[in-house]
Amino acid sequence: MTMSSDASQSSAAARGSTRADRPQPIKALHLGSGDPLLLLHGFMLSPHCWEQTAARLSTHCEVFAPAFAGHWGGAPTDGRSVDVYSLADRICDQLDELGWRTCHIAGNSLGGLVGVELARRGRARTLTLIAPAGGWHAPSLIQWRINLKFLSLVPLVEIGKRLGGFAIGNPLARRVALLALSKHASAVSRRDATAALTAALNCSAMLPMILSALRAAEQEDLSTLRTPVRLLLAEHDRVIPNRVYARRYLKELPESADRILVNGVGHVPMLEAPDRIATLIAEHVYASRTRLRAV
Repeated sequence: MTMSSDASQSSAAARGSTRADRPQPIKALHLGSGDPLLLLHGFMLSPHCWEQTAARLSTHCEVFAPAFAGHWGGAPTDGRSVDVYSLADRICDQLDELGWRTCHIAGNSLGGLVGVELARRGRARTLTLIAPAGGWHAPSLIQWRINLKFLSLVPLVEIGKRLGGFAIGNPLARRVALLALSKHASAVSRRDATAALTAALNCSAMLPMILSALRAAEQEDLSTLRTPVRLLLAEHDRVIPNRVYARRYLKELPESADRILVNGVGHVPMLEAPDRIATLIAEHVYASRTRLRAV
């Protein structure tokens, strides 16, 4: 596995932690060989959340999991608005650099919404949506509720930045962060929890993205997607609960799309169930292959 990292070092963790507990920023995970597979992380996260799942998928796929612009490990932004379209523009540039005209795409949360945009641009062979964002009409009360929820986190993030290594290395802070991301915090490794918290405290695009999302137009009708789609909903999603935020995906995706409820997991299921998520992505990739048999 190759990881390209920024030169800057993350804040030191609390006293007594080991070097393995202090993950460094990653520009992208790039590993394996086979079918090209793009993995896209969620808002305020980083490629770290894909590490375990990517390792499993790399036995049959060439996996590329980049950091979004303005996120921990990603390229800097211009400081103004950051939205799904600008993120997708940068991903398209990276795919061009890899020589990938098309690829299989799996995206979680914000990554799912960017994945939909890439599919609309003709870059996706298959699309796996994992607790995808954007399942609301705009303007709408639901759109404002989810963005105000993230806006309420800004003061906590600012406090965390000032506390630095103390906040990142604090077990209670990690536990609170995992309450939103997972159903069973005990199933998430200390290193993954530390990486998730560090990524949240180093997301320069947080406020610009929230402000852009508050005035964003809604995405097109999902029934127009022509890419084979698999929708994975997290049973215990506390960030965008299915009963409210999954309605458009369930209703509008083409009849041919798979609709699967992943039991016993939270909003970022790769953290607590990497085997299951890798299997569900791989199944969708393999099902799309054209098979020629000699008889």
